[in-house]
Parts: sequence; C-alpha cells; structure tokens
Amino acid sequence: MTCQKILEDIETARVLAALAHPARLRIVRQLSCRDASCCKDIVAGLDLAQSTVSQHLKILVEAGLVRYRQSGQSSHYSIDPAAFARVAKLVNNMAQLCCPPEKSVPSQPQVRRENVFED
Repeated sequence: MTCQKILEDIETARVLAALAHPARLRIVRQLSCRDASCCKDIVAGLDLAQSTVSQHLKILVEAGLVRYRQSGQSSHYSIDPAAFARVAKLVNNMAQLCCPPEKSVPSQPQVRRENVFED
C-alpha cells in the first residue's frame, strides 16, 4: 500500500467518523435545508445544549463537511456540497469494490420453519 493510499484511508476514516454520530447527522440534515444557519438556530432545532452543538459543528467543520463563517457576533454554518459529493463518490467506490455489479449475490435458499410443539 502506498503512502498516498494510507493518507486517503486516514482522510476517509476521519470524514466518515464525523458523520458517524446521530446528532451530527441531524445537524447535517438541518443545514441541508438552508443556505446558512447561525449556531443558535441550529441549537433551537435540536434537544442538545449549545456547547454540545458547538462541539459537533467543530467536528463537521474540521472534517470539511460544513463551512464556517464568522459574521460580527454570529457564527454561520453551511453545508459544503462539494465535500458531500466526494463522500458520495467515496462510498460508491467502496461499495463497488465490495459488491461489484458483475458479482451478483446469489439468493439464499428459503429455510422452511415449522412450529414444533412438545407435549
């Protein structure tokens, strides 16, 4: 394995780990409905403390999935569509490696189960 492939795997793991939390997935869904949101608006849509939401946003920003822009006293967050396109491509490539279209998965034989009652 080349150094480049190792670095790509590390980056892939970091990005997927950023998405591997239910609260962060909710934040991403919420942000995907708007052009940009300030932290207090994101907090209002979740049942989480502001500090918790800020920590999750920090992880998403560091992973490159969410953009951060400071505007006066407010922090604005938005989805980075190009980053999510890369994630989609990455997951699709992984799926093709694991389950290439030419390798059709044979159907599993149906097992007939019968109820057995003992006296």
